Amino acid sequence: MTTKRGASEPDSRGRTGLDQVGRDLDRNPDVVVRDVEVTSDGWHVLRRTTFDFRGRDGSWTTQQRETYDRGNGAAVLPYDPSRGTVLLTRQFRWPAYVNDHSDGMLVEVAAGLLDADDPETAVRREAHEELGVRLGPLTHVVDAYRSPGSVTERVHCYAAPYSQGDLVDAGGGVADEGEEIEVLEVPATEALAMLEDGRIVDGKTILLLQWAALHGVLGSDG
Repeated sequence: MTTKRGASEPDSRGRTGLDQVGRDLDRNPDVVVRDVEVTSDGWHVLRRTTFDFRGRDGSWTTQQRETYDRGNGAAVLPYDPSRGTVLLTRQFRWPAYVNDHSDGMLVEVAAGLLDADDPETAVRREAHEELGVRLGPLTHVVDAYRSPGSVTERVHCYAAPYSQGDLVDAGGGVADEGEEIEVLEVPATEALAMLEDGRIVDGKTILLLQWAALHGVLGSDG
């Protein structure tokens, strides 16, 4: 019997059973999962799933989809309502660079994978690591699928106030993880202008800035 890495044989990260994900799904009676194959077991997991799908006319078709599973994440927009500023990051993103972004340097809200943490713990961790900020009370904005046609990740999005006294560290990310992050504290009006002129093109950042503008939380300058 042939074993497969990540299935019955541990992959490079010691994981097994990666081919079992999704096999037992039965919440939708119009979808019957037939097979799950692990096609790549790098840091994250690429799967090819075969399933039967019943259309609105009652007929069944067999379909295949590839899904990229990198876990779920959390993101946060820190805002200072008294000074009308927000905290953002700038860092190099290879996928954006290879897909026509001018230099790959994206302006974003602080974000990261949950790993073993709950979303609120994770987002406070990422805000401290990337921005050096201690967040005030979190407001849950939305949980959003980033690219549901192929990526399983759901991002838990938050906003939180901060003040100058909450800037407790330099931020910049975790060097051992290859992160080199520039911290940007900008007027909220400037951040919104960056949406308009295309300097901000990251989806979660657009979502959170637009939410903040609509709900009037950006303070005197927003």
